[in-house]
Amino acid sequence: MNLLAALLSALRALGTNWLRSVLTMLGIIIGVAAVITMIAIGGGAQQRIEEQMKSLGTNIMLVLPGAVTSSGVRLGAQTGQTLTEEDARAIAVDVPEVQAVAPSLRTGAQVVAANANWSTTVMGTTADYMEVRDWPLASGRSFDEVEVAGSAKVAVIGLTVAQQLFGDADPIDQMIRVRKLPLQVVGVLSRKGQNSMGQDQDDIIVVPISTFRNRVQGMSAGRIKRVGAITVKVREGQSMQEAEAKIRELLRQRHRLQAGAEDDFSIRNLTEMLEAQEESSRVMAMLLAAVAGVSLVVGGIGIMNIMLVSVTERTREIGLRMAVGARSRDILGQFLIEAVTLSLVGGAIGIVIGMAATWAIGSFAGWQVLLSGNSILLAVGFSAAVGVFFGFYPARRAAALLPIQALRHE
Repeated sequence: MNLLAALLSALRALGTNWLRSVLTMLGIIIGVAAVITMIAIGGGAQQRIEEQMKSLGTNIMLVLPGAVTSSGVRLGAQTGQTLTEEDARAIAVDVPEVQAVAPSLRTGAQVVAANANWSTTVMGTTADYMEVRDWPLASGRSFDEVEVAGSAKVAVIGLTVAQQLFGDADPIDQMIRVRKLPLQVVGVLSRKGQNSMGQDQDDIIVVPISTFRNRVQGMSAGRIKRVGAITVKVREGQSMQEAEAKIRELLRQRHRLQAGAEDDFSIRNLTEMLEAQEESSRVMAMLLAAVAGVSLVVGGIGIMNIMLVSVTERTREIGLRMAVGARSRDILGQFLIEAVTLSLVGGAIGIVIGMAATWAIGSFAGWQVLLSGNSILLAVGFSAAVGVFFGFYPARRAAALLPIQALRHE
């Protein structure tokens, strides 16, 4: 019996008991759909984390002030004023692994442009900030070192601020007011999206740090030259851990901390934090896929049970086939093809349902999903393997029947 004849015979046999065949395929259908959907959800989560890593910038560390203790009471993290611009310059000069450093100060403020106004975050920093954050401009230019030194009244705004203040108009060279301070918009940042905390990174106005200190905060704050954070970018290929250790040692020396004394600052490796989230997401996706794969195994057991029942019901048919010249391998091939056909048809239906479920989750639940061709191929290949594995024993049992015993079967 050739392959085509065996396939047609298998389809006729399955069509004779179509309801039983459909019920048998349910396990495969649910398993394949679940595998595709779970892998898509896990892939979407990983993609989202990768986007967050790109939006933060590669090889980024954040140095923050430490806690303040007043009358024996610790006021919490980042309540101190322990970091200065000189600390940032020292890190840039004395730590060879560091590519760029940007000290920063920030506050919330109401911004006005013509008849529009918007409450946003105003940050003062240096010209290196865009390089540190890998944040290119959508239009215009950034401020330079001369403007930083001269407390120039210039600003670079995020896309959210540009949309809220100017709509579809070009904001370049337009004037905005921050706490009654007029600033000229010289650039618009490209879109960054939300960070890992769900905050809109594009809702920001960036000004020279000297402008922020001297004109936004006032002269009294300008003489101190304290900063709220220092963002550090490590050179590509350099060890983040080694750079962090050198920065810690340098700052302890500059702050004259005794051996054994607690740091008056903290260093956060943002890339490592997101990589840990990505690894957790990957493990969760694998666990979800493994749970979904159990459905495929259960479906395969159902196929084996039904095929064993089919062999018992068609024992006389098998005897007749052998009596007229069918060989054992023909019987083996026929039943094996029936099992694989059940798996593949169930897999095809499961693919359609899985793709529909993935689309529904992405559209209605708002989750980020990633449907890949590899997950579909994996589901199809696994369903075919299930058919072969669980269908082989019933097929082998049918092929091992003796013609005379099979004809005598009642």
